[in-house]
Amino acid sequence: MNQINIISQSSAILLILALSIIFVFVGIFYSKNHQGLNNYLIANRSIGTFSLTASLVSSALGTWILFGPASAATWGGIGAVIGYSLGTAFPLFILIFLGQKFRKLYPNGKTLIELIRLRFGNKLFKLILLLSIFYMTIFLIAEVTAISILIKYISGTDLWITALIIIFCSLIYTLYGGLRASIFTDNLQFLIIFLLLIICFSYLISFNSNDFNFNFINNNKPNLLSTFYIPNYTAGLTFFIAVAATNLFHQGNWQRVYAAKNNKVLKKSLIASFIIIIPIVFMMGFSGLISSSQNTNVTADLAFFFLIFKEQTFVLSIIVLVLAISLTISSIDTLINAISSLVVVDGNSIIKYKGNYLHLSKKIIVFLSIIAFFFASKGLSILYLFLLADLFCCAAVLSVFYGFYTKFLNEKNIYISILIGLIGGLLLFPSPDFSKSILIGIILPPDIFPSIITQSLLFSSFLVATFLPIISWRIK
Repeated sequence: MNQINIISQSSAILLILALSIIFVFVGIFYSKNHQGLNNYLIANRSIGTFSLTASLVSSALGTWILFGPASAATWGGIGAVIGYSLGTAFPLFILIFLGQKFRKLYPNGKTLIELIRLRFGNKLFKLILLLSIFYMTIFLIAEVTAISILIKYISGTDLWITALIIIFCSLIYTLYGGLRASIFTDNLQFLIIFLLLIICFSYLISFNSNDFNFNFINNNKPNLLSTFYIPNYTAGLTFFIAVAATNLFHQGNWQRVYAAKNNKVLKKSLIASFIIIIPIVFMMGFSGLISSSQNTNVTADLAFFFLIFKEQTFVLSIIVLVLAISLTISSIDTLINAISSLVVVDGNSIIKYKGNYLHLSKKIIVFLSIIAFFFASKGLSILYLFLLADLFCCAAVLSVFYGFYTKFLNEKNIYISILIGLIGGLLLFPSPDFSKSILIGIILPPDIFPSIITQSLLFSSFLVATFLPIISWRIK
């Protein structure tokens, strides 16, 4: 990624430090009077509508929204924009029903993995626990990497400096205050994010006042809106399936389900969050359509920044940095506390530890944070791992959640169905250069398959991984 160096390294570092330290002090100061394991895990089941809504939105929107939707739009068209928007918000809509049901069936629950153990047994529980931790660790690495790359792009600051400050500060207040600290800082971050997104969108439109419409896209890059452009369908469905499935296994969401004061608060907060998230992600994706229409050679990952930094002003760069840091920390503290809670609640079913599992969870989180720091400081791409984690979640999502609604699906059925989905998905999952897969290009020649499959391997793999498990549900 090229650098534009709008602000100096020293200014960028001071800004990262100042904002991160503010969140540290706010998180610690608030949670100091809310100690105890129940507060650490589920905020004592006492969170109201505004706080829960703010926390759900802040946790769902990470730095990825500045890169992902716009990047996907440059090649996936309007379908990718819609798929990304609905995929990000849809899990919150599903949680309206799942959340209320699970709170009723398991009123003392704290994690989704705990409920899977109680409903199905230890074998499936261990598989889903490993899947969830793997997915959230990849998410953690992605968030730290994204913010580090962005700040280097704007100021030239070394990747490791940003990664170290962000991780260290997030760890301090989250490991001290748990979910209480995470939700309270989410409220502050929500207000910052909401205000700065409005400012950024205003700049986007004003800088591109004649171009920010569908007519401009249709005149300059009509395939991005065309009903005959296949990626409009395959990309849209791919992002919808992948993002929706993985977010249903995000323990941070389930903690907040159980943190709600009551079902009425939970329902109102999830509906509000669903409504807020869709237009935000859609606007970010739409910027990619405009950017690609203005410059067909635009770097996909920089599509949003290509528009927002047309006027390379110091003030605007500060606004984007504050927005990005707030987005990142709100996601990272959620991930840290979510992984920690899994170890606290369910760790004794896998790891025999003589000491306190809360202390063990903190050691594991520090270890995972060191891994995240390593990847982020190297600027390594983890997109491929992210897609692989998505595939695992897709293979499990229908069987696991449908299993809570029917008696005929037992642990063996679900375990087998997940393995079948994974095998089917992996056979079609594209190689790192997306040119072939195990089945198409290695085992069998590509020319015996329809072009719609060979040219849409990622879509095919997610589709198979998600729906193939259904055929094994009746296996005894």
